[in-house]
Amino acid sequence: MHHPDIEGTPSRCPVSGNVELYGPEFGADPESHYAHLRSLGPSAPVDIADGVEVELVTSYDAALSILHDPATFVRDSRRWNALNEGRVPQDSPALPMMGYRPNALFSDGAAHARLRQAVTDSLGAVDELQLVRQTKQSAEYLISQFSSDRHGRAELMNEYAHQLPLLVFSDLFGCPPEIGDRVIVGISGIFDGTPEADQILAEALSELIALKHRRPGNDVTTRLMQHSAQLTDEEVLHQLVTLLSGGTTPLAAAIGTSSALILDESWQQGLPVETAVSQALWNYAPIANYAAHYPTRDVELGERRIRANDPVVISFAAANTDPRLAQHREQLSSKAHIAFGAGPHACPAKDPAFLVAVTAVECLLNRLPDVEVCAPFETLEWAPVPWSRVLLELPVSFTPSLPQPGPAAAEQQPSAPVPQQVHVPAQRQESGKAERKGGLFSRFLAWTRGE
Repeated sequence: MHHPDIEGTPSRCPVSGNVELYGPEFGADPESHYAHLRSLGPSAPVDIADGVEVELVTSYDAALSILHDPATFVRDSRRWNALNEGRVPQDSPALPMMGYRPNALFSDGAAHARLRQAVTDSLGAVDELQLVRQTKQSAEYLISQFSSDRHGRAELMNEYAHQLPLLVFSDLFGCPPEIGDRVIVGISGIFDGTPEADQILAEALSELIALKHRRPGNDVTTRLMQHSAQLTDEEVLHQLVTLLSGGTTPLAAAIGTSSALILDESWQQGLPVETAVSQALWNYAPIANYAAHYPTRDVELGERRIRANDPVVISFAAANTDPRLAQHREQLSSKAHIAFGAGPHACPAKDPAFLVAVTAVECLLNRLPDVEVCAPFETLEWAPVPWSRVLLELPVSFTPSLPQPGPAAAEQQPSAPVPQQVHVPAQRQESGKAERKGGLFSRFLAWTRGE
């Protein structure tokens, strides 16, 4: 592992001289970058994308202080100096992540309280038992697609971790099959950088909202629309986008990292899955560097003076692993990490997210009891991006099992063998899509009906 105090400092931008928080070197060893930045104080300037400078907070105490001070540090990115002055490239990957959207994440004061209450109440009505059932059913479907592979191998990130949250959210939103398929294509495309993804997602969610006007249901979309805060259709759409973007890739990262930890040979056998998920949240925060704040006045962080309306980004990953915190970790609650944020903008779905991650890992271990990861944890590769800490791949091996019928088929014909589609490995799925009926959500719903 690269240690900056021994081998030199991480790579810097030749123009700004700042540490670059992106690219292969950062992706290979983010911890050494954080260690170097900590040596500069509670915060330091970094380039979070080419030509985009932010102040990155690496101290746990400083991060908590900022997250709990909404009067001084606001979230409305329309204040962003460099953006308003034309110094941010229009094609920058930072813009989709940091640019303003009319949702609770980028709102402050009364506007934020109104939107957040609608989101919190709508999520609070989700039945935990139903959420567990839905997660188990989604897990069983996905595992059934690769568990009968004659080679007994799978790549869990693409075939399991990334897909499971998409199925769960499509169900929570009350999507019919065709709309659910397009929601999944849209949100997946946003994270993959697909140009038309924004439009696909917006059109699909607009159709979903129109449908719920005609046929309300017991789902998050309907509850947002009927909430006493009286959200407009556009506001409902943007809250749904926030829930999707904040709940899918980070949740996939938590599922993947937790699975990798608990399957690693160095992991202490017999520890509960909850411990693995907590360790993943503490040490490999799924949302690594995010939550841009804009000081309403010039402020001081350590010995650095930050100009009003210059972005201050929280490194949840660095704060959680702050060495000053390490000596107190034993006394802290297992939930004292800030992987879900803190303060008025803390994730409103942290408890359901933890429940889904635990259930997903438990289902994998129960369904494939001899599953093994094909590489040591420390050799696994991470995505070279600043925003999330997510594994690129998680190859596993297991004893192939007989194909499993969907729930409906199992009830109708408990002893009859049900023909199952031959598994197509992730890298060959694209070529076969035209022959398969519907998208991911349609195929999942057909499987649940035993079709």
